[in-house]
Amino acid sequence: MKSQDIRKQFLDFFKDRDHLIVPSAPIVTKDDPTLMFNNSGMAQFKEFFLGNGTPKSKRIADTQKCLRVSGKHNDLEEVGIDTYHHTMFEMLGNWSFGDYFKKEAIHWAWELLTEVYKIDKDILYVTVFEGNKEDNLPMDQEAYDIWKELISEDRILMGSKKDNFWEMGDQGPCGPCSEIHVDIRSAEEKTQKSGRDLVNADHPQVVEIWNNVFMEFNRKADGSLEKLPAQHVDTGMGFERLCMVLQGVQSNYDTDVFTPLIQKIESLTGKKYTIKASNEEEDKLNIAIRVIADHVRAVAFAIADGQLPSNNGAGYVIRRILRRAIRYGFTFLDKKEPFIFELVDTLSSQMGEFFPEIKTQKTLVQNVIREEETSFLRTLDQGLQLLENVIASTEGKTVSGQKAFELYDTFGFPIDLTALILREKGYNLDEAGFEAAMQEQKARSRAASEVSTADWTILTQGNTETFVGYDQLENEVKITRYRKVDSKKDGIIYQIVLSDTPFYPEGGGQVGDKGKLVSANETIEVIDTKKENNLILHITKKLPENVNGTYTAVVDEKLRNDSASNHSATHLLHQALRSVLGTHVEQKGSLVSPNYLRFDFSHFSKVTDEELKEVEDFVNARIQEHLPLIERRSIPFQQAIEEGAMALFGEKYGDNVRAIKFGESMELCGGIHVKNTADIWYFKIVSESAVAAGIRRIEAITNEAVKEHFASQENALNEIKAALKNPQDTLKAVASLQDENTRLKKQIEALLKDKAKNLKGELATEIQEINGVKFLAKQVDLDPAGAKDLVYELGNLGTNLFIVLATAQDDKPMLTCYISKELVAEKGLNAGQVVRELGKHIQGGGGGQPFFATAGGKNVNGINDALAAAADFIK
Repeated sequence: MKSQDIRKQFLDFFKDRDHLIVPSAPIVTKDDPTLMFNNSGMAQFKEFFLGNGTPKSKRIADTQKCLRVSGKHNDLEEVGIDTYHHTMFEMLGNWSFGDYFKKEAIHWAWELLTEVYKIDKDILYVTVFEGNKEDNLPMDQEAYDIWKELISEDRILMGSKKDNFWEMGDQGPCGPCSEIHVDIRSAEEKTQKSGRDLVNADHPQVVEIWNNVFMEFNRKADGSLEKLPAQHVDTGMGFERLCMVLQGVQSNYDTDVFTPLIQKIESLTGKKYTIKASNEEEDKLNIAIRVIADHVRAVAFAIADGQLPSNNGAGYVIRRILRRAIRYGFTFLDKKEPFIFELVDTLSSQMGEFFPEIKTQKTLVQNVIREEETSFLRTLDQGLQLLENVIASTEGKTVSGQKAFELYDTFGFPIDLTALILREKGYNLDEAGFEAAMQEQKARSRAASEVSTADWTILTQGNTETFVGYDQLENEVKITRYRKVDSKKDGIIYQIVLSDTPFYPEGGGQVGDKGKLVSANETIEVIDTKKENNLILHITKKLPENVNGTYTAVVDEKLRNDSASNHSATHLLHQALRSVLGTHVEQKGSLVSPNYLRFDFSHFSKVTDEELKEVEDFVNARIQEHLPLIERRSIPFQQAIEEGAMALFGEKYGDNVRAIKFGESMELCGGIHVKNTADIWYFKIVSESAVAAGIRRIEAITNEAVKEHFASQENALNEIKAALKNPQDTLKAVASLQDENTRLKKQIEALLKDKAKNLKGELATEIQEINGVKFLAKQVDLDPAGAKDLVYELGNLGTNLFIVLATAQDDKPMLTCYISKELVAEKGLNAGQVVRELGKHIQGGGGGQPFFATAGGKNVNGINDALAAAADFIK
């Protein structure tokens, strides 16, 4: 059975049982600050389990793209080593929000597996929660009794809290779960050892395929449990594992989920993937191919959903996954050029029907991955050179773990590649030292991000919170709930939820509002506003004295208006870019703050100055037209699209949406906007740059920021005029100054060349002979270019020359080394190695060719030591 059919049968089965089929949420989370990625099927439904929202249906089913790179069984460095764990995976799930419970969930799971998918009942085992004394929880007798009706009791196993009690986190909804495991070993293996003894033992052919979670408790901050007001079902079935079972293979990678990718990798690399490795070399190839096949899926879908690789946050995770794939290709598949991007076409053909975003964003995904590959392969080349320096400075045969960690942490050079190269060169790696440095860094990171969150104190039951900020900046409010948060980063803060709040929470690229809560007795500053699990959180440093009192919530009007101006300008900018550059332009990210706006978009080349001027003029023309805001607060999604509204990539929209229109610009948006484009006053682009391959970034300002910008430019011009003695034509005066500067530079260069020629005669007399080598080590009063000219002039004096010159222009030391070619050939001397070693004295390094090389540094005082050490190379 093909994987597409397996997925369809699951969704059809639950559709027939009155479940609403919903699309997968983006793999990258946009409105949950507690998660970087959707890491489980239930992530997009958290607000419903927490009671902070109402689902469209009490019964829902879907397949969710998930990404896990840490936690139980999901350490990134282990993926690919075995055949059944992944970074990205699909989670098939069915959900009940206060509707059916254990009986229906268990019966339907059994029916689908054994009657629809025709899995042999004799290879299935189930687990139920055995209870836990610490939590005062009894064994899940209800689930056990239901299973007794369906399966032999010797196949019902007791599971511990670790395996059979599911929790959203340290706090929140939780409950016992019942897992279904499958044993796909051979008949011979089953006679040797019972499958029941291998359940939850990390056996590659005895694996969990379905978990039915029965959420009925809430875990409080003190660890205690309380009953939820309603019981919910949260199930998840690993799609890749299910395909393995139904396609009769022994590995997820042998299913048609992965085989097209593996075949493409074989074609691109000339290496062969073997189902069962017969030696260590084949095993290494298999692992490398599995890593690449797995990782390209995670990276491609993350990029398609809007997360570009970067050096922090979720972007760093994506870059780390991709770099792991690149280094496996580099080390084990001998791929020194980009090739992983070529797998995206296969992935698009394979999964594009059900996940259309991988088709629509294919070109972007390919460009970004190719650029990342090119960049990291350069890093690997640089790292190899740095590793050579580390080896050269190592006494003995064991390389410092701290030095290896610096290569890993600062330059991104993989530790396994370091270890491999060291072994090839006859060196050992101080692994304990590396691990100690790694753990020390992790401890610092954990300490810096440590957060303690108290339980909510609920003052008003039910969902009474609404947002009124589209219409007013001030409103009378009551506190409905609050909690204390203690973090190393921010100290003690309070998260306060208000009824009928005018504060806009961070979202859609726009920063959260600031302001204050005012009563007759006190004023509490609101320093930020965020949204979490459908609750608007007002962040304060202080808790109001009377939490039951009535307050006036007041939004900072200037900051709000500035943000609104920038947000509306962002919409006009999007329209302008599509008009000037073409309809291929799509928004790929944005930031709207009171100070400026940032807009990332897809485009294949740098935007020219002429195009930027045209874009700027387009936006300002719309501002001058005084276009009124046309706001549709609740319009059916499909109707909005048919009317021409733009839906942004990677966003999750509901059935009804808010549409914002200024003239011909119409976008789906929940942010704050001006009432008329005239309120923006003026739009000014301040920078245009590259973010990634095929992604450009524009930063711009509006309104008061433009006024300040123009005033600053005028002040700068006046200062320039004053410095030039107030000429009548400032531009002409600057051009004249530049011409004069060019002439003087040429004169200086000529003088320095003459100086170098004169020095040649002086230095020729200082050359001494050591062991048959004509040697000179001297500091000279030249710039680095002059030193280079001088050593080549001295090189014309004859053979067997070994020259090191030092310069210190602007307190920047530079060493220049010249070695006659016959010395390079006969004595094995290498100028690059010489300057790398001598460069340590000036706290720097460098390199070059065997006969000529340079090294820069930052310690001028080390020059004498470097020159003194130069003679050691020929003694």
